[in-house]
Amino acid sequence: MTKLGQRMLKRTVRRSRQLSAESIAEDLQTSCDLQISTTTVCRELHGMGFHGRAAASKPYITKCNAKHRMQWCKARHH
Repeated sequence: MTKLGQRMLKRTVRRSRQLSAESIAEDLQTSCDLQISTTTVCRELHGMGFHGRAAASKPYITKCNAKHRMQWCKARHH
């Protein structure tokens, strides 16, 4: 895939993040006249750092909250 194709792919994904690889390939074929397969789209997106998974939620634990959690655990140890 050329640099121009990669830029178009990145722009298409950033415009709407809820697209599938098939719809992205169709969009690039119609708007940019690029013949690209869905496998190539997946491979290129993975190489650019786009992954098909949700980010894990990470609770914000302050020192005070950590202290309270430890007290709760120790109170219920037995």
